[in-house]
Amino acid sequence: MKTVLKTVLSGIQPSGHLHLGNYLGSIRNWIGLQDSHHCLFGIMNLHAITVPQAPEILRQNIFDAAAVYLACGLDPKKSTIFVQGEVSAHAELAWVLGCITPMGWLNRMTQFKDKSGASELIASDAKALTKMPHEEKSACLGLYSYPVLMAADILLYHADLVPVGDDQKQHLELTRDLAGAFNRQYKTEYFKLPEPMILQGVKRIMSLQDGVKKMSKSDESELSRINLEDAPELIKKKVMKAKTDSLPEISYDENRPEIYNLLNIFAGMSDKAPQAIAAEYKTAGNGKFKSDLAEIIVEKLRPIQDNLARFKQDRGFIANVLKQGQEDAAKIASKTRQEVFNLVGLI
Repeated sequence: MKTVLKTVLSGIQPSGHLHLGNYLGSIRNWIGLQDSHHCLFGIMNLHAITVPQAPEILRQNIFDAAAVYLACGLDPKKSTIFVQGEVSAHAELAWVLGCITPMGWLNRMTQFKDKSGASELIASDAKALTKMPHEEKSACLGLYSYPVLMAADILLYHADLVPVGDDQKQHLELTRDLAGAFNRQYKTEYFKLPEPMILQGVKRIMSLQDGVKKMSKSDESELSRINLEDAPELIKKKVMKAKTDSLPEISYDENRPEIYNLLNIFAGMSDKAPQAIAAEYKTAGNGKFKSDLAEIIVEKLRPIQDNLARFKQDRGFIANVLKQGQEDAAKIASKTRQEVFNLVGLI
């Protein structure tokens, strides 16, 4: 009997240069899944436009993200690599799910408040709207409702497993809630409830300038992140300027967020335990520790950067990979769309 592989879906927004946090937190961990799971990896461009994007830069970012996926080791012969916006069923299913999503469920989503600068106050009526901060009043509907689109991304492919970090657990919970709500409303067991895939040993990578803030493409400070395409000298500069504290010894302690973050990065790039690295550098001083960390980052990124330069020279190859990925994703997505529309009564 042929073994049915479990389906894994994940993706990254093409909203800027992909960085070390994207690699250690997501892409690197996808590589090992390709031989044991049915994998779909999206370039989530519909999510990217929840904040303003310059069209030409967005197009380039989509191409660059595909090149990074390939350079890091995603294999189009083993995985489906596709651009979300090229598969129209994502938006169509999001609308159907949006029509069964209670406003209260979205009001609880913390990332909207974080990204919009919103307070606890949610605009449930016109009077409340007048009291809201300017940032929240100017936030778009897409930013507010994008967890529904994320649910559609997952449910469209009947994903069994979704690799998630701490900041995405709430969205997967909403996806499960929406799958259950759809099944109850239409008296069916159509959608399965996807499970989180917790990758052991994977730590959230934080800003080099603020250990309690996630490393982000949107951070105004270039010193806050190491982009996968940064030159060796720039990587060294950023690591040496990374924030630490005034304590003389190096220790792996969550109460020391900056050094804790640097140790997690060191561990991720060296495949050593962060506790062992802390013990090795306990009395070495921040200068020696940072210098060695910079060297290992440069060394580990070198083959990725070499691959990236090669892939970027062959736009036709990347275009073909994305075209094939779009066709393969659309086969699954269009079937789901057809079945959902039939269950709802739209066709």
